[in-house]
Amino acid sequence: MKLIVFGATGDVGSRVVTEALARGHHVTAAVRNEAALAKLTEGVRPVIADATDPAALAAAMESQDMAISALRSPPGREGEIVALTRSILNAASRTGLRVIIVGGAARLHLPNGSPHTVLSDPDFLPENIVPIARASMAQWELCASETSANWTYASPSALLQPGPRLGSFRIGTDTLLVDDAGKSEISMEDFAVALIDEAQSAKFPRAAFTVGY
Repeated sequence: MKLIVFGATGDVGSRVVTEALARGHHVTAAVRNEAALAKLTEGVRPVIADATDPAALAAAMESQDMAISALRSPPGREGEIVALTRSILNAASRTGLRVIIVGGAARLHLPNGSPHTVLSDPDFLPENIVPIARASMAQWELCASETSANWTYASPSALLQPGPRLGSFRIGTDTLLVDDAGKSEISMEDFAVALIDEAQSAKFPRAAFTVGY
């Protein structure tokens, strides 16, 4: 598969690149500027594409089979992820390319019949995480309203951090996945595995899924 990854030097994006290369895919890594080129994994095809420019994004997507957007906004500018995602969706619509949007857990309903989502529960999130969660909820709402592009929205568990690649996890849809101890977590490495699995299988067209142990 010819796969283009946006946000290829980020925490999740770099792991997506590594996982895709390990499976023999041809990976194009899209970065914002030349300074980021040095951070790319060996074996990728680099391309510079401004994520705020749908025409540049569409040009980068041409001749690809699949796109994954792992773009993130810097601290203090969390809301910018919505506009970036809109650009990605517009470019995907223009090119007819399927795209996986790496999102957040904010949209997920809490388990055990709770009426709340991760975002709406007043006791679930630390205060410093709330701006990110609000942005990811807006990002999800944008995707959910998109009828032209062929998107898939991927939500990690509540805790997403570097860790081992176990290759074993659960897939859900709209409810936060928790283990027997009540923890909701997934390593970035296994999240990347799930993203490439979805790229290959296309099980969730114009729908969302989540990943957790």
